Amino acid sequence: MSEHPNCALVRRAYEAFGKGDMETMGSLMTADVIHHVPGSSPLSGHHKGREAVLDLYRRLGEETNGTLRIDLDRVLADGRGHVMSFHLMRADRGDRGIEIHEGLFFTIVGGKITDIDECVEDLDESDAFWA
Repeated sequence: MSEHPNCALVRRAYEAFGKGDMETMGSLMTADVIHHVPGSSPLSGHHKGREAVLDLYRRLGEETNGTLRIDLDRVLADGRGHVMSFHLMRADRGDRGIEIHEGLFFTIVGGKITDIDECVEDLDESDAFWA
């Protein structure tokens, strides 16, 4: 059974993110990509444009002093340009640690990521960690 190309694209993005390879990450997104982060933390909001999204990813690494780890669990496609991914995020910030399930809903057009909607298992816990 072969993997849907949109699932393969999302897996490549996860691999690049895990390596801190922002050049590859950027190549997988459109110039006008938007990453929507839920909650009310300083990282929450709509990060619009490739550079803003890549800056968000760099900031995640900086804020956690490189401790952020993502364990990808599942990647699902609908065959109409949408992919859902589910992962476990672990990180430390100062004297706080977090281990939380998250999901991303991707929109893919022309083989590129155009939109990412992020969902978290516990918004309050996530907001407290990133505050």
